[in-house]
Formats: sequence, structure tokens, C-alpha cells
Amino acid sequence: MTDTIDYGNLMHRAMRGLVAGVLSEVGANGLPGAHHFFITYTTTHPEICMPAWLKERYPEEITIVVQHWFEDLKVDDEGFGITLNFGEEAVPLYVPFDAVTTFVDPSVEFGLRFDGYDPEERNEASEAPGTSPAATEDVDSPKAEIVSLDSFRKT
Repeated sequence: MTDTIDYGNLMHRAMRGLVAGVLSEVGANGLPGAHHFFITYTTTHPEICMPAWLKERYPEEITIVVQHWFEDLKVDDEGFGITLNFGEEAVPLYVPFDAVTTFVDPSVEFGLRFDGYDPEERNEASEAPGTSPAATEDVDSPKAEIVSLDSFRKT
């Protein structure tokens, strides 16, 4: 037991849980209304499943769009699988949640930013007790935005 609460790690898990929940719902019921997603992820994560030609084309990062045509959207505890169209070819992908750097739904101006997968940081974090590679969020960073949940409540 540590003598501090790891809020950064707890927040990252909660935000990734939100993404997992949204993707699970869409996988089961389809996209409602005008909703669609831009999901950016690092292609260097060791558990990424994508064709070699696509990884060659995007060696560090890729943004996928989940909108008009997608199939087989399935979510598990570690990530999600989806089949997307790349140049008239159906391409299955598997993306671990640890690899996701942004999740955006522009139809409602909603977005989340995550720290990306960094193998060196992961090794350092796993050596330090009480830390997690996902717990690297710097809440004092000028990039950080605080979103009031009140603005999303219906009155």
C-alpha cells in the first residue's frame, strides 16, 4: 500500500473505460445520429494487429475514422478490434487501449487525449513501485483542459 492516491492512473483508467463503453455500445447497436469517431493510436505498440503494408505506411501513428463503413467492432478488456476500409480493401485491426492517444467525436465536440505508448517509459514505470505507464498525465501542463460535466447535463 502506498501513502498517496494515484489520481493520474485512476483518471486514465476511467477515461479508457469510457472509450470502451462507447465502442461496446456502438459495436452492439451501431452509431446513433451524426456521431462518428477519430481515433489516433501509436502503431509501435507490440500488441497492435495491422497488416505490414499499413504499418509501413504509418510507422508511428495512425488516425482511423469510425463512421460510414466499419464491421466487426468488438471490445475486450485490453482493446478493440474493428474492420475498416482502406483503399477498397476490408482490413481487420486490433488496437490495445494503451496505444490510443486521442478519441474524438466531432459531432458533439467531445474529445479525450491520452499519453501514448512509450516502451521506455513503460519499462521505467514498471520498475517503480506504485506507478503505472498510464499514470503520466501532467495536470499542470498547459495542454491539459478541464471539462465541466455540468455542460453535458440536460436540464
